[in-house]
Amino acid sequence: MDDIEIDEVATPELDDPVLIEGLPGVGHVGKLAAEHLLEEFDGELVRRVYATEFPPQVSVDGEDGVAELTCAEFHAVETDGADLLVLTGDHQAGSNAGHYRLTSTFLDVAESFGAERAFALGGVPTGELVEEYTVLGAVSEEGLADDLREAGVEFRPDEPAGGIVGVSGLVLGLGGRRGLEAACLMGETSGYLVDPKSARAVLEVLEDLLEFELGYDSLEDRAEEMEEVVGKIREMQDGPAVPDDDLRYIG
Repeated sequence: MDDIEIDEVATPELDDPVLIEGLPGVGHVGKLAAEHLLEEFDGELVRRVYATEFPPQVSVDGEDGVAELTCAEFHAVETDGADLLVLTGDHQAGSNAGHYRLTSTFLDVAESFGAERAFALGGVPTGELVEEYTVLGAVSEEGLADDLREAGVEFRPDEPAGGIVGVSGLVLGLGGRRGLEAACLMGETSGYLVDPKSARAVLEVLEDLLEFELGYDSLEDRAEEMEEVVGKIREMQDGPAVPDDDLRYIG
């Protein structure tokens, strides 16, 4: 196969769709958010993007064990507010150059549907368990931040530390060079666990910005499962101190 191949599955008519990117990253926040959008609005698969930059593997599904080559997918979603073009998948590229090539391809697909706006969804690690979830933002150009601030998004100098890497960062960087109005919404998360609560915080901002409504029952169920894990972590953190004599290397 070629380095990148695109399967055209369907081509529905969309009205000024907004690109929503939610690929795996910190806390799987963006991926959880994108998948919840597809679950709530019954997204229609429109494109599959295959690339040699993805891991050399297939997923196996169904009773007959049908294998599918790893890919990224675009789904068309019609909401009561805006039409969406939701990008998600199980992997990002394996190299720096691959990130650039794949993101350029993703933007080409978005432009072919007429998208002029984009939101990259992700998480920003705090290094500790989060009690109140704040959503941080970044934008591709001046003038795009005001609406985000009104929706409760915070902008902090030099955060996230080290910048925004992967497709989410390049949607802003490469998208901005193409004239795309792009923003990144990043939910605070510990960085240790899959974080449905952070995904919900990001989606609530997106609801406000794009004027649609979501239900959250399935995310709440996942959050309850993760709360059990968090509870066990807190028990370990609050456990008895270990004597200094026992803090020795065993090899």
